Amino acid sequence: MIMASLFSYAAAALLLASGTQAVPQGPFGAESGIVSAVPTASASSAGVAASQPSSSGSSSNAASSDISACNNSPLLCDRAYNNVTHMGAHDSSFLRDASTGNSLAGNQYFNATVALDAGIRLLQGQVHDVNGTLQLCHTTCNLLDAGPLQDWLAKIKFWMDKNPNEVVTILLVNSDNKLVSDYATVFEGSGISTYGYAPSDGSTASSTWPTLGDMITSNKRLVSFIASIDYSPTYPYLLSEFDHVFENPYDVLSLSGFNCTLDRPKGQGSASNALASGRMPLMNHFAYSLLMEGVQIPDETNIEITNSADTGTTGNLGLHADTCVKEWGTKPTFILVDFFDKGPAIDTADRLNGITATGRKGVVGTGEEDSTSGASENNPMGINVALVAFVGFALAVV
Repeated sequence: MIMASLFSYAAAALLLASGTQAVPQGPFGAESGIVSAVPTASASSAGVAASQPSSSGSSSNAASSDISACNNSPLLCDRAYNNVTHMGAHDSSFLRDASTGNSLAGNQYFNATVALDAGIRLLQGQVHDVNGTLQLCHTTCNLLDAGPLQDWLAKIKFWMDKNPNEVVTILLVNSDNKLVSDYATVFEGSGISTYGYAPSDGSTASSTWPTLGDMITSNKRLVSFIASIDYSPTYPYLLSEFDHVFENPYDVLSLSGFNCTLDRPKGQGSASNALASGRMPLMNHFAYSLLMEGVQIPDETNIEITNSADTGTTGNLGLHADTCVKEWGTKPTFILVDFFDKGPAIDTADRLNGITATGRKGVVGTGEEDSTSGASENNPMGINVALVAFVGFALAVV
């Protein structure tokens, strides 16, 4: 095992030395054990992803009577939050566009606000502590850095200010085990905490959630999950993910690998137990491809199959969703995909929700020309810094 690890790290180091950075991927950073190749450039903010179970929860016809549409459809206004499928962007902060030198590790072509305009309502990202600042980074900020979390949240808050009939979900990976109070400081500093929805008891799962219309009327229309924090009633809008959500496996290496079995939280034992507890299902649906031994990158080659709403081909998003509906007896509340614009992935959520959406902006191109991502220029010195950091990381785990 040590020799295999050494080979993997050596291969990644060679990529670094040739002007490409090695970056572990996956929703839980280093925990996933996946390494991806990425050019030497800072990443910038992108976004997207969320979902829903089938419990009806609470409803309020009166609360939403003056709202023309909720999350791009009038049919969703009287539907409980946990009875809506929220389409999400996996690793939404890490882009494959001009801002990152078209990084092979990028999971999205477009940033968070473009994703939101296109109908994405769940944004997922990884967070690290850099000298006391919470940053959006892949495993280590010396390898891939999308900037301060507070800046990213401020951009999402600005979008929500301009779009008052939208409910947004954020899912963050607490890679360095920071306290909930640290996240509260950033949420409050960005101003986005003003939209934070707080359940009556945020410490435990519940099958009762308000309707989208209720959340919009009360202007408490941001649901924030962090994996993993200890819930605190002092900051009731910051929820510990696995108190409320369960996930299927995320480390998929072939289109035949998608399944609906419970992966986290392990303590629930099975998807049926998690559903019985009131937890909402999150369906991970993204694949990796092998660049070289021990080095995996997001599978872009098969993305049109992976994100397709069709149900006839192995690996189709539509087929995976239908399989999980059959196994779980309910639709996924959240779905996470790479390259959300391909498919487009949102078509599957619309089908599960039974809607024809209105008010969305189309996405053109692949994002390589996008200048709105706010990335920094390539830094030649970054190659050496990243190489030193990665070698140090490799030696530390041997």
